Amino acid sequence: MIDFRYHLVSIVAIFLALSVGIVLGTTLLEDPVIKASESLANQLREGNDELRAQVEALQKREAGNDAFVAADSARLVKDALAGKTVVIVEAPGTTASTRDAVQQVIGEAGATVTGRVTLTERYVDPTQSVFVDKLATGAKPAETVFPAGATAHGKAAEVLAEAIVTNDPAQVGKEHPAGPGILDAFQRGGLLTVADEPAKRAELAVLTAPAEPYTGDTAGEQAGAIVATALGLDDASLGTVLAGTQTATAAGGVIAALREDAAFTEKVSTVDTADMPMGRVVVVYALREQLSGIAGQYGIGPGVAGVAPSPSPTPSATTATTATSGG
Repeated sequence: MIDFRYHLVSIVAIFLALSVGIVLGTTLLEDPVIKASESLANQLREGNDELRAQVEALQKREAGNDAFVAADSARLVKDALAGKTVVIVEAPGTTASTRDAVQQVIGEAGATVTGRVTLTERYVDPTQSVFVDKLATGAKPAETVFPAGATAHGKAAEVLAEAIVTNDPAQVGKEHPAGPGILDAFQRGGLLTVADEPAKRAELAVLTAPAEPYTGDTAGEQAGAIVATALGLDDASLGTVLAGTQTATAAGGVIAALREDAAFTEKVSTVDTADMPMGRVVVVYALREQLSGIAGQYGIGPGVAGVAPSPSPTPSATTATTATSGG
């Protein structure tokens, strides 16, 4: 029978062996392991320092480019939209800074911003689609006939567009007889708010994208509601540009949703750099290009034709006054 002393001796022997192994292991491997670890740490530290320096250099370079374009943007867009009218439609989640900067450069281009229409979260909420459908149907002008199979937001976009844009040069700056009533119905329904006088119809429209992409099971429906709005505005105007940032080109983003359909990209222009001075200049160029009957996808995200239209479009007076639709 194995007694307690045997167990004790065995345990002591095990710990002694472990101690000896550790001592031998650290003695034999001390120099190679430590030196290798130190060398790797130094390499990583140097690599991080190099990357940090590159990032700082790129940030300074970008800031310099932005400052240069911002200081010269008024000259870059001068008279590009002289005498034109633009309405700004703001998707829920648009940042005020991006919206205001876009509006400013449009003014610098010589255009008049008739007003701003701000869509609410309720407008894009999939659970409110039945309500949106009924409201649009009830508010539409008597002569309006929706296409077969039109979605709730397709109907809402068509009705809203009739109130704030026109592709008839003779009607620019004039209210649609049903326009004020449409905007009032949409406001009372909690679908939007207005600023200034968007009912005095504009010939061009800029739709600003949400700052963040939609997520979850309803992301596609929410992005689709904004895309439908862009298409409705384009059909009723001389041109529409969907302007946003890089986040709008990610999955669930509205620019990504529009660019996924070739038929949509033939109508509506997109710019995914509207948070940059350069991008806001491109918004103006894209609007001017729309007056020529051309749509383009611009920026630095997926699906673009380039950073900006090339060459910069210069529509003739005849084209600008006879075009009947955007993109």
